[in-house]
Amino acid sequence: MPGTVRELLEILDLEAIEDNLFRGKQPDTLLQRVFGGQVAAQAVVAAARTVEEPFVPHSMHSYFLRPGDTSVPIVYDVEKLRDGRTFGTRRVVARQHGRPIYFMTANFQVPEDGLEHQDPMPEVAPPEECLDFAELSRRRSRALSEEWEREWAALEVRWAGDSRPGGPLESSEHPARQRLWIKTNGVLPDDRLTHVAAFSYASDMTLLGATLVPHGFRVTEPRMQSASLDHSMWFHRPFPADQWWLYDQVSPSASGGRGLAIARVFTQSGELVASVAQEGLIRVRSDSSS
Repeated sequence: MPGTVRELLEILDLEAIEDNLFRGKQPDTLLQRVFGGQVAAQAVVAAARTVEEPFVPHSMHSYFLRPGDTSVPIVYDVEKLRDGRTFGTRRVVARQHGRPIYFMTANFQVPEDGLEHQDPMPEVAPPEECLDFAELSRRRSRALSEEWEREWAALEVRWAGDSRPGGPLESSEHPARQRLWIKTNGVLPDDRLTHVAAFSYASDMTLLGATLVPHGFRVTEPRMQSASLDHSMWFHRPFPADQWWLYDQVSPSASGGRGLAIARVFTQSGELVASVAQEGLIRVRSDSSS
């Protein structure tokens, strides 16, 4: 995965190979399959490349169909479903080896003024007072620390608490909750699409972890078989992905080997700027199959 913001920007810079057809490069990685956030971010860029200004993304809904192959590029085929006066819709299919691996529908809107309200931001410690994920990885093991530096260093992540028994967010109302501060580990160019794409990349990183909080498992454990199944995002207000944003994640349900996570995204100033929902596979393998 990209270890720097420069490398992240490189994988977001898609190659146009035909009208409405784009190719996304792969980063150097030791991961077994393509990171879902990478595919979602590249698909958002592909869809946006077919939309004229002043349209901007306001929502996307997607399904992860097959594991992506990290050794070959991904081709993004964009279909123009609708171009209205204030809304436009695109459908994107990501393909490798002639087969679809990911499917997304994205909506775009011309910015306009309207009615305003939002949930208040929860009380939370500022990122400077929260535990750095890089440091947390170093405390757990050398292998985890090396993986973080190799695969995820394009992002800064701070742990602001979760609801495990005895944890700072323990609650009978929300048994599965975690909060994180996230931003890119460096400055991004000053254009809205780049910040939306970088946020999309980061948005897939920790949601399944929220579904496991009350069960004592981690996504990286050998007994856990985990994968993103679907992913939706709503962009309420523009915000910079290279400045701290709070990822307030709640998992209202886990059943049938699947976990659902819903997240609110706040800036440090308290603006609710995005919402995210994801269901994923969280299957516990038996000892004999692990």
